[in-house]
Amino acid sequence: MKSKLKILVSGMIAGVPHQGGATWAVLQYLLGFKRLGHEVYFVEPVKKEALRPIDSSLAGSDNAKYFHQVMADVGLSESSALLLDGTKETEGLSYDSLRTIAARADVLVNISGMLRDRNLIDKIPARVYLDLDPAFNQLWHSAEGIDVGFNDHTHFITVGESLGRADCTVPTCGHNWITTKQPIVLSEWPLANGIQHNALTTIGNWRGYGSIEHEGTLYGQKAHSLRQFFELPRLTRENITLAFSIHPDEKRDLAALETNGWDLIDPRQVASTPSQYKQFIQTSKGEFGIAKSGYVESQCGWFSDRSVCYLASGRPVIAQETDFSQHLPVGEGLFSFTTKDDVLSAIDEMNSDYAQHSRTARAIAEEYFDSDKVLTRLLESAGAA
Repeated sequence: MKSKLKILVSGMIAGVPHQGGATWAVLQYLLGFKRLGHEVYFVEPVKKEALRPIDSSLAGSDNAKYFHQVMADVGLSESSALLLDGTKETEGLSYDSLRTIAARADVLVNISGMLRDRNLIDKIPARVYLDLDPAFNQLWHSAEGIDVGFNDHTHFITVGESLGRADCTVPTCGHNWITTKQPIVLSEWPLANGIQHNALTTIGNWRGYGSIEHEGTLYGQKAHSLRQFFELPRLTRENITLAFSIHPDEKRDLAALETNGWDLIDPRQVASTPSQYKQFIQTSKGEFGIAKSGYVESQCGWFSDRSVCYLASGRPVIAQETDFSQHLPVGEGLFSFTTKDDVLSAIDEMNSDYAQHSRTARAIAEEYFDSDKVLTRLLESAGAA
C-alpha cells in the first residue's frame, strides 16, 4: 500500500443536523484515515428539501452551520465541503477544488452511495460503496427497485458480516460483498471514569427510514424489536434509559413504555452534538442495545457503531442478536440476547464483576474495532496499493 493515499470520503453529517451519533459514525472514518497518515477530504451532498429552516439558502441553513462547527472541531475545515445536490454550490471547499481533488484521489469511500456526481466520481480508480445499513440497502434495491447508488463503484464493503452466508436472508444484488467491522478511533474514545447515569442506556430513533416487507417477512425498525421487551423494566432492578426520538403520535407505544417503567429522555438533550453524545455514553453504566428488526430478521451480522463506542469507553454492552456473536466474543464485556431471560442473565453476570466486564469491554474494542486495524484492512480490500 502507498504510504500516503488521497482519500475522498462522502457520507451524511449535516443532512439531518444535530444527531451526534450519526456524526460520529462518519467521523470515525475521517479521523481514522487521517490518523493513518493519509490525505483525507470530505464531501457531503445535501438536497435542497433537507435544508432547515425550510426554504433557506445553503449558506444560511442550520445544516451549513452544523457542518462548519463539526468540521472546525475536528480540524477538517480546509478539506471539506457541503454540496447542494445537483448544483455546484458549496459551503467550504469550492466545487472546482472538489473536482481537482477527485481527479487525483486514489480512493473514494462512499458511505451508502451518498455521492452521485459523476464529475467527482469517475476519475477515482478505487470507488468503494460502504454499506452501513445491511439488509435495508440490498432489499430496497432488489425488492423495491430503489436506486441506492450501487452503480459506478468498483468495490462493495459492508458491516453486515454475515452477508452471503446461507442463514442470512439478505440478497447480494450480484455484488461480491467484502465484510468489515465498524472502526473506532481509540484515542478519541479513551477508557472512561465515573458513572453519572447509573443505568443501561442507549440512543436512537423509535422509527427511522422505511420498513420493508419481503417474502412474508417484515424488516422493520427498533419499534418492532423493542415491543417484545416492553415488560423488561418490571423484571429487573437495573435502570434502563432510552434516549429515543419518538413521535408524539406513537401514543400506544409511549403508554406501554411508561406503564412498564422505561426511563425515556429526549436525545436532543444528551446527543445533539458529537461531544454531548460522547459524554452521555462515557458517563453511562453500560448499554442495552436494541437493533432494528431488519437487522434481527435478516441475521446479517450487523453490530452497532454506537455499541463500539460503549465498549471502547469500558462500558459493557448487552446487545440484541443479529448473528454478530459469530464474529465477536460474547459472555464477558459483551453479551448477546434474543429473549428477556437472556437480558436478565446478562445483567446479573455484568453486576457480578462489573470491573472485569468493563476491562474486557475495552479489550474487545482494542482487538476488533481499532480504526488503525479496521481501516488498513478496508483499504487493502479496495486494492488501494
